[in-house]
Amino acid sequence: MQRRDIAEMLLLAALWGASFLFMRVGATDFGPAALVFLRVAGASLLLLPLLAWRGEVGALRAQWRPIALVGVVNTALPFALYMVALLVLSAGLASIFNATAPLWGALIAWAWLGDRPTPLRGLGLALGFAGVLWLGIDNASLRAGSAGVSPALGIAACIAATACYGWTANYTKQRLTGVPPMAVAAGSQAFAALATLPAALWWWPATLPGPTAWAGAAALALACTGLAYLLYFRLIARVGPAKTIAVTFLIPAFAVLWGAMFLGERLTPTMLGGCAVILLGTALATGLLRTRRSRPAGSPAP
Repeated sequence: MQRRDIAEMLLLAALWGASFLFMRVGATDFGPAALVFLRVAGASLLLLPLLAWRGEVGALRAQWRPIALVGVVNTALPFALYMVALLVLSAGLASIFNATAPLWGALIAWAWLGDRPTPLRGLGLALGFAGVLWLGIDNASLRAGSAGVSPALGIAACIAATACYGWTANYTKQRLTGVPPMAVAAGSQAFAALATLPAALWWWPATLPGPTAWAGAAALALACTGLAYLLYFRLIARVGPAKTIAVTFLIPAFAVLWGAMFLGERLTPTMLGGCAVILLGTALATGLLRTRRSRPAGSPAP
C-alpha cells in the first residue's frame, strides 16, 4: 500500500467511526426513522450524479432488483437497527459489535454457500463470537432507558445489523459480481431512501431540531456515508478487498476516540478486552492473520 492508500484508509476509518457519534446524537434529535432517511437520501444526492457522470446508470438499470435488495438489507435495515441501539449504547460499544460483520460473513458463507473454513479460521470464528458473548453478558441489562430501549435490545439490534452485513456480502458475491461498484453504492442508497421514506414521514419529529442537529445529519449523510463509500470502493479498486477490509479494525478506535472527546464516553476494561478478542477472531476468520504453515510456500506474510 502506498502512503496515499494508508491515508485514505485512516480517513475512511475516521469517517465511519464518526458515524456512530452522529447516529448516537442524531437518533435522539430526529428519531431513528427520520435520521435513517436523511442519511441515505443525502448520500444518494451525492452518489447518483457521480454515477451519471461516470456513465454507469445503465448498470444500475440492468441490475436494479438485486441492488434494491442490497439497499434494504445492507443499508436501510442495519442503519435503522444501529439508530435504535445507539439510543442506549455508547458509540464505542456499538462500533465494537460492528467489527463482527466479517465474522457473520464467514459464518453465513459456511452455512449458505458451503465455504467451509479451515481449522484456523474456525478458531477465529469461535474466538470472535466468544468476544461478543463476553461483551453482551457484561452489558445486557434488561432495564429500559429513557428512550424505552434496554441495553439488551440495543445489543441484539447491533448483532442483527452485522448479520445483515454478513448476508449481503455473500449475496453480492453471488448476484452482483462484475457490476460497477459505484452502481451498487449509489443504487443501494437510493433504494434505501425509497424504502425508509414511509417510516420517516410517519415518525417525522413534531418539533424540528435546531441547526446543529441538521449539520450533524448532513455530515452523517454526505461525509460518513457518501464520501466514505467513494473512499471504500476506490480503495478496493487500488489495493483489493482483502487489504481494504482491514479498515474494520480501525473503526472502533476512532469511534471510541470521538465518543470520549465529544460525548465523554468511557472505555471500560471489559470493552477493551472484548474488542481485542473480537478483532483477533476476525483477523483469523478472514485470513488477515495466518500462521506460517497456513500460507502457501513462498507467499509473503500479510
